[in-house]
Amino acid sequence: MAIASKAETIGVIIISLAVGVIFHYFFSHLPKNEKKKYTDELISQLINFILFIWVGKILLSVSLFVQDPLAVLAYPGDSNAFYLAVLFTAIIIIYKTLRKNLNLFVFAEALTYVFLISLFIYEFLQLVLKDDIYSLGYLILSGILLIIFFFIHDRIKLFSLLMMILTGWTVGVLILNYIYPFVAVFGYLLGWGFIITFFIFCGAILILYEKKGRS
Repeated sequence: MAIASKAETIGVIIISLAVGVIFHYFFSHLPKNEKKKYTDELISQLINFILFIWVGKILLSVSLFVQDPLAVLAYPGDSNAFYLAVLFTAIIIIYKTLRKNLNLFVFAEALTYVFLISLFIYEFLQLVLKDDIYSLGYLILSGILLIIFFFIHDRIKLFSLLMMILTGWTVGVLILNYIYPFVAVFGYLLGWGFIITFFIFCGAILILYEKKGRS
């Protein structure tokens, strides 16, 4: 029963991400060649992220993995594996940016696009399929951020848009963390420390990139 529930959750996550990627491909304002490039890059990094979660699970449970691999691999990773996956993925993205194979702002815009749509779909399905009352707050937050993203997208600089969405998401999640007993993204619990660290790290990277004039 527990395995079936986990499989259902994974299925909802995959569907949500697939919808986000499809929306980006068909409705992004990017030129066709750029759209394909960054859609492919998004898919690649999403696959990497999933693999990194599995790697994180193994690294955090090496002794158990050696004794009983299925006990580690049979279930989705916990929050710590999620944190490691975020770190490893960030390292790859920064590396590609430094190698000038990736425009950080354009990729971050595409990632934000997919993230917000996928999160909205995920929380909506959680609310409808599982009657999860905690999903309502996250559904409203992602919906508000989506409206802001699309409404002001062509009205301000990309740097300002990304910082606004990052700040809005951080403040919103911290508020929900105060209202609800826990806060989660795609089912992974997020602690206050991670949320604040993520905001500072991403904000610092965006500011440094903007100062170097690579937008």
